[in-house]
Amino acid sequence: MREEKFTIVSNRPLTGSVYEMQLRGCTEGMDRPGQFVNIALPGLYLRRPISVCDVEDGLLTLVYKVVGKGTEQMAAMQGGDLNLLTGLGNGYSLEDAGDAPLLVGGGVGVPPLYGLARALRKTGREVQVILGFNTADEVFYEDRFRDLGCRTVVTTVDGSYGTKGFVTDAMDTAYSYFYACGPLPMLKAVYRKSVTEGAFSLEERMGCGFGACMGCSMETNAGPRRICKEGPVFRKEELPWQI
Repeated sequence: MREEKFTIVSNRPLTGSVYEMQLRGCTEGMDRPGQFVNIALPGLYLRRPISVCDVEDGLLTLVYKVVGKGTEQMAAMQGGDLNLLTGLGNGYSLEDAGDAPLLVGGGVGVPPLYGLARALRKTGREVQVILGFNTADEVFYEDRFRDLGCRTVVTTVDGSYGTKGFVTDAMDTAYSYFYACGPLPMLKAVYRKSVTEGAFSLEERMGCGFGACMGCSMETNAGPRRICKEGPVFRKEELPWQI
């Protein structure tokens, strides 16, 4: 964990409620896709944990959804500096991927999979991506994944764009390993549908963000684990979601 000052380079809406913020600063503490940062915001006591979308050449990309006071404050920022705790969480392991990994993201679970997809493509792997949203006006980053060379499928619950249905309706494909990030009901559905080993990135309300307060603990097959410290990424076999 490192505490660093970052400068806001850009902050723009991707959809009506989802924003992309790019910041410039020291990114040395972020060495694995799937990690997160904890942002201090003026006037708010607790920092806000935001998953890392991408890191490249000192530029940090965060994609977040406006859901409360903290993210509302972030959405209004157009410059200035932010204090971040960086390098938090254990992230995804590229070594498990095999030759043809499948990435499954739902809503704001999509962003951390972008950095993972870019890292996997750099190793020459054939990457498949399923992006799930409720409606067409919620879709973002489809073109970004395609530009990486990923075979990309978009699903919408109402059928207004792409394949109608849930991400699991598009999982009938061959893959060597899977990575998933999104809301808990989606993750459990992916768990049930999956036919290989895989890894899940989980979300939980956090206090400190680095393992001291125990506020984000959850039960696993190995006992209680902190999502901010031992997670947010857990292997399939660690999770007590057996059918």
